[in-house]
Amino acid sequence: MIPIGVVRGAETQAIQACLDRFAQRHRARLRIAGVIEVFGPADASGGCKASHLRTVSGETYPLFQDLGRDAAACALLPEGVVSASEAVRRDIEAGCDLVVLSKFGKLEAESGSGLVPAFAAALEAGCPILTAVSPRFDAEWRAFATPLFALLPCDDAALDQWIDGIGIGAGEKPDG
Repeated sequence: MIPIGVVRGAETQAIQACLDRFAQRHRARLRIAGVIEVFGPADASGGCKASHLRTVSGETYPLFQDLGRDAAACALLPEGVVSASEAVRRDIEAGCDLVVLSKFGKLEAESGSGLVPAFAAALEAGCPILTAVSPRFDAEWRAFATPLFALLPCDDAALDQWIDGIGIGAGEKPDG
């Protein structure tokens, strides 16, 4: 069984910050591939969130479409998520010990796109995954990943205990 840790129990921004702290703490001893959602302030019109996906190596991909100042809402930008997913997939192919994926959300649940290729590549490569799942897509997640996942609290110590418990990261960073 390939372990997948699913972080729960907090708001999206807190979970993404927890994933980011985890990746920062462990990148010296693990080869980590993945993307994390990074948040900025809402734009001046009060509409779209200024967030993007950032790979562990620092590349950024837009998450929302700019609909202009008169737009009342944001529009998810599937192309940005798909591009981020492809970057992660390439990093997995190059070799990694762990994959951190921001979340299983709307694109993944409704169309099987978004980060699904990155999830699939990690599973195929035998890499553990650390992620989050949007609660409204819990049924789709369970259909996608049962029995491969464990629920984890949004807590730094709990994530460290999880990574130690699955048997990676105990030694030095692998060559590669």
